[in-house]
Amino acid sequence: MNLVFDTYYFDGNRANTICLAFEDWKSARPDFEFSEIKNGVEEYIPGQFYKRELPCIVSLLEKIKTRIQKISCIIIDGFVYVDDEKGPGLGKHLYDYLNGGIPVIGVAKTNFATVEHYKLPLIRGMSANPLYISSAGIEMDMASDLIRMMHGSYRIPTLLKQVDHLTRQIN
Repeated sequence: MNLVFDTYYFDGNRANTICLAFEDWKSARPDFEFSEIKNGVEEYIPGQFYKRELPCIVSLLEKIKTRIQKISCIIIDGFVYVDDEKGPGLGKHLYDYLNGGIPVIGVAKTNFATVEHYKLPLIRGMSANPLYISSAGIEMDMASDLIRMMHGSYRIPTLLKQVDHLTRQIN
């Protein structure tokens, strides 16, 4: 099962994290949906975004692991590395938390200028703006191919757009 995570922050120190689980990379719908609202989330610190988002992802992931036995890949919104010296970004911190046992693919909507070598631009649909793919535990070319084959004829794959939308639906 593959997992895609996203988190939305609201009311200062609260976060809504959503995970969509899917088996088929070409699927338009998730097989499962998981969510969690966390209170007391860290403030954003420039250059240390992972300190804010990683605890949200890990908390929900630990609950998911009780229901899904085999996780093949995790997709996050962002970069795996923050520079060309392989400075760890959110994706690398998650990969390390998992002891390198599950590949992590970063899909970023905006470019990160300090990364030149550890990202691949990916054009989807008719968009002139690429997504930026990075990865740990899986070759970037393979990661890019997987994101390219995901359902949707637009720049952002259907499930990635859906997870982003769901994070903002706070009950």
